[in-house]
Amino acid sequence: MLPVRRYQILKALVQEYIATGQPVGSKHLVDRYGLTCSSATVRNELAALEESGHVYQPHVSSGRIPTDFGYREFVDCILEEDFPISHYTPYNELCDRYLPHMTEVDNLVMRTSALLSNLTHYVAIVLAPMINFAQVCKIDLLQMGPRRALVVLITNSGQVVSCHLDVREDVSADHIGEVKRFLNEALVNKRAYEVRALCGELKLGLPPFSLAVQVLDELVACLDEADRDRVHHMGVGELAALPDFAETAQLRPLLNLLEDGLAMLDTLSEVAEARRMVVRIGSENTRQELGGMSLVMMNYASSCSDGVVGVIGPTRMDYQRSIAAVRLAAQGLSEMT
Repeated sequence: MLPVRRYQILKALVQEYIATGQPVGSKHLVDRYGLTCSSATVRNELAALEESGHVYQPHVSSGRIPTDFGYREFVDCILEEDFPISHYTPYNELCDRYLPHMTEVDNLVMRTSALLSNLTHYVAIVLAPMINFAQVCKIDLLQMGPRRALVVLITNSGQVVSCHLDVREDVSADHIGEVKRFLNEALVNKRAYEVRALCGELKLGLPPFSLAVQVLDELVACLDEADRDRVHHMGVGELAALPDFAETAQLRPLLNLLEDGLAMLDTLSEVAEARRMVVRIGSENTRQELGGMSLVMMNYASSCSDGVVGVIGPTRMDYQRSIAAVRLAAQGLSEMT
């Protein structure tokens, strides 16, 4: 824990660097933040902060900028502060635009990521709840052509899983209806993980190449795919517009990571297990692709399992705004899922 005056100087320096992106000098801190000590005292405190690894001087004659360790000291203190995101003018407008009353989880997740990216100007990322513990409410089987069908599974949490099916032979509307009734009688009110097991059992009493067997196989494949596609992100363009990423090549590792849903799933799953706000700054990230960035993430509780919502941005992130926005999004998702 830093002495009070030293922390106040560090806090002012971090806030100024976040706002300007320029190294901060002692005189500027005194003038801008109304510090009650002299420039000479501030210089001495900055030298002490540099010695302790909280700040560094990129050039001999320049001001200081925070290190990852300095950001950590700042973030640990503000995590306990109440900083309402609703103080921002566009908040209500964005909520009205992006979060109308919705029951479908996938839509809610995508709209939440759009809202979060708009509020923070960083990449927003949302891990949808696992479908495993959701209950099946309804299964639809729709004929799309002579040998094409659409299978739709709807859960009690509003998740919708759908997939197209190439039917091996021409089927009548009556036969489609029979298979649909069979599926609903067997699978409605079952949890998704139970459906996976039941599909195998149900197939044992059916002709091996029947439409019902095809649909059961497709349902299992769709449920597996739904869990792989739980990671949604939005706002890469927001990051590209920041001076921190003037060279687009700096974003390529992050883009590759975001495209690999399974790799990102590992990081987000750790946050879900933590069950609290998690902030990882620069070198604290375990994945090399995130080494120069900060993550602000929080779990949210749904009716079937936990998900995660958060933002990815530069280490020169507006942490107060990001933490407040992520907390708000997590609260909203918990209430609506």
